[in-house]
Amino acid sequence: MISYGEHRFPGKLFVVEGTDGSGKSTQLSLLYQWLKAEGYPVFLSEWNSSPLVKDTTKRAKKRRLFTPATFSLLHATDFADRTERDIIPPLKAGAIVLADRYIYTAFARDVARGCDRAWVRDIYRFAVRPTVAFFFRAPLEVAIARILSGRPELKYYEAGLDMNWSDDPEESFKIFQGKILEEYDRMVDEFGLTVIDATRSIEEQQMEVREIVRRHLEEGTVVAE
Repeated sequence: MISYGEHRFPGKLFVVEGTDGSGKSTQLSLLYQWLKAEGYPVFLSEWNSSPLVKDTTKRAKKRRLFTPATFSLLHATDFADRTERDIIPPLKAGAIVLADRYIYTAFARDVARGCDRAWVRDIYRFAVRPTVAFFFRAPLEVAIARILSGRPELKYYEAGLDMNWSDDPEESFKIFQGKILEEYDRMVDEFGLTVIDATRSIEEQQMEVREIVRRHLEEGTVVAE
């Protein structure tokens, strides 16, 4: 098993993970607002948001050029750029970084698409270990219902149609998300993910998240302004 480095910077890194429809982004947004209100210096980093590869990703998706391996490598490039520019500097400055998806998203999605588990983990060897990695676990049927109710149409790669599991977008999406959830469940023990029951109310989940974050901030060196 690859051991990711525990950073020695004064800041704290909290990440949220989960299948599509798990509600993780809502929880991260609420956590961000709370930390800002408490006076903490907070920075956000989102998956697949690096300007270095954003246009390339968009063009390749439109033309459906991705193989599982090229998809994986492009996301790793995105993550490497964001780590260098958006994650490490705030941690060095003693701030809090909140990441909407981290390396575990790649471990789940890329392996679900057929990439070798060890190969994908090795690509992200440079990543620093988060202070806490929250895994918002929602039963597959709950997460899928949330997504399908809010989507007029599933996108090609979002639905996993590139894998030829099914010609039906909804059926392909369900298969894809099921494989992703299986990978997340494997990672709970492997990486010590903190599981949050995503079927509970938004308020209950947020209270639990804040309590865990508060404990780590009290132990560390991040102070409110």
